[in-house]
Amino acid sequence: QVQLVESGGGLVQAGGSLRLSCAASGSIFSIDDMAWYRQAPGKQRELVAAITSGERTNYADSVKGRFTISRDNAKNTVYLQMNSLKPEDTAVYYCKLAIKSYSRWVNDYWGQGTQVTVSS
Repeated sequence: QVQLVESGGGLVQAGGSLRLSCAASGSIFSIDDMAWYRQAPGKQRELVAAITSGERTNYADSVKGRFTISRDNAKNTVYLQMNSLKPEDTAVYYCKLAIKSYSRWVNDYWGQGTQVTVSS
């Protein structure tokens, strides 16, 4: 079994910063792609940032230059550093990890979500 625990969300004023973390534990051989998604009220879930096992990254246009995704393979953890936050960044943020088990099967796992609220 695999468990994902997210942390770091909260309430911040516009222009502020937050750092999200998503730590995986359990039966993990390795982790391939890691990503952060977000879902605002009344909107579809959207990709915010992703990082491959080779540490290639890609970002939604709306967060480029403000957000940075990174990973710590030793800790099975992915981070999202969010700077210059805007009210439109308000959403529930979810991590998604492609985890390879010891049987070499790869499955996607989602975090429980963490609320980020940016006040104007």
